[in-house]
Amino acid sequence: MNNIDRFFTRDAASFANSYLNYLADVLKAIDVTEITRFVQTLLDARERGATVFFIGNGGSASTASHFANDLSIGTNSYEKPFRAISLTDNQAIITAVGNDFGYQDIFLRQLQVLGRSGDVVVAISASGNSPNLLAAFEYARTAGIKTVAITAFNGGKMKPIADEGIHVRTGPMEYGPAEDAHMVLDHLVGAYLMRLLKAG
Repeated sequence: MNNIDRFFTRDAASFANSYLNYLADVLKAIDVTEITRFVQTLLDARERGATVFFIGNGGSASTASHFANDLSIGTNSYEKPFRAISLTDNQAIITAVGNDFGYQDIFLRQLQVLGRSGDVVVAISASGNSPNLLAAFEYARTAGIKTVAITAFNGGKMKPIADEGIHVRTGPMEYGPAEDAHMVLDHLVGAYLMRLLKAG
């Protein structure tokens, strides 16, 4: 039984209080040195003009889009931008690859076309076990593309094969707190970088 199942009650106010308290504990447990390392990876990619690709499935696909938006546009850096792209956003490509080759290749084949040595791919996944994310990481390793895993639960297969990552410690199948925390990471990193660049 995961934590959300454990504290579930028909009393909505009581459930809300327990959920928010648990989410606060999850956020407090995130290792800020992992966040610092990720920020440095993004700044290094910007300095080199490398592209940062974001990938994910389901709710994490939306988080990937949000990350790319907040990094590329939200930082207001246009003379030297963060070149950030979400590979979850082109439905024609995703459905073509899914139909012709299989869903496991939807990110791999986009990286084969767009990725270059020195780029960065950031995979967002609560479970860390999505075959299409793992396939993208396997290709990235052979192509000289740095891999970053933003995970939850126990990190799955993705966490140990990534070059670096941010791990959100939650119980199994706790998608809500996991994805909540991933969005907090997006806004935290975006808010920091926007202000860092503005400060000069």
